[in-house]
Parts: sequence; C-alpha cells; structure tokens
Amino acid sequence: MIRVNGRERPDPTNVRILLSDYLRHELGLTGTHVGCEHGVCGCCTVLLDGRPVRSCLMLAVQAGRHEVTTIEGLAGEGKLHPIQQAFHECHALQCGFCTPGFVLAVAGLLAKHRKPSDLEIDEGISGNLCRCTGYASIRRAVRRATELSK
Repeated sequence: MIRVNGRERPDPTNVRILLSDYLRHELGLTGTHVGCEHGVCGCCTVLLDGRPVRSCLMLAVQAGRHEVTTIEGLAGEGKLHPIQQAFHECHALQCGFCTPGFVLAVAGLLAKHRKPSDLEIDEGISGNLCRCTGYASIRRAVRRATELSK
C-alpha cells in the first residue's frame, strides 16, 4: 500500500511504473504534471514524508511505507493552502503548468525554514523552472506565504 494525501492506496499494477505515472494514471491525481521526465523542470514535484522529490525519477513502489502529498492533498476543506493563496495574491503563476511543483517545493522549504532568507528561497525553488511568469513574483509569494502561515 502507498499512502497518498492521507489515504491508503492500492499498490501499483506495474512494479516498474514511475510515481508520477502512478499518481496521474492509476489514481487520477492529474495535478502532478510531467514536463521533462528527467527531473530537471520540477513540474512533477510531490512531497515524500514532507520533503520535495521528483516523482518522475522514482518508482511508485519506492513510495511504499511513505506519505506522498500531491497538490490535491495540500489544501483541505475547500480552502486554499496559505502557499496557494500567496501564489494567487502575488500573481505568481501564469499558465499554471509549473505551479503545483513550485507550491510543493515551497511547502518543503517552509517546513524547513519558517522565515527563509532570500538565498534560502532561491535555493528552495532552484530545482523548478517557470517558463512564463518569472521568479520575482514567485519569491514575493514565498514571503507572503510565511505571513499567511502564522
């Protein structure tokens, strides 16, 4: 069994399926995007036991006995998570393709640093690529998320 977004899920039907494909195709959690399939762009970022990982670089069976959190599992009760709210308020998204990966990378960053420095923000989002919004608004969103998370 794999625990995804707080629920036990069945084992993958194919032991060689990537975590990103398992989430998207077997569980229908399409918020996990697949961009480069080489771990470079960060679009497939999910949290594994609270730490950001590239789901296109690991097999689903490797997630067994771990907690996987996708963008669908971040917020609850019909409300945006503070990071999602900050991205909205700061216009830190445009096309939205990279946004789930960024939001989860920021969740991992804020779990480690409650009030990250500019350098820590840059390091925390360095593994994610945005092709249309730019990073100034994303940095502002990280700072805003620290205010909303209090």
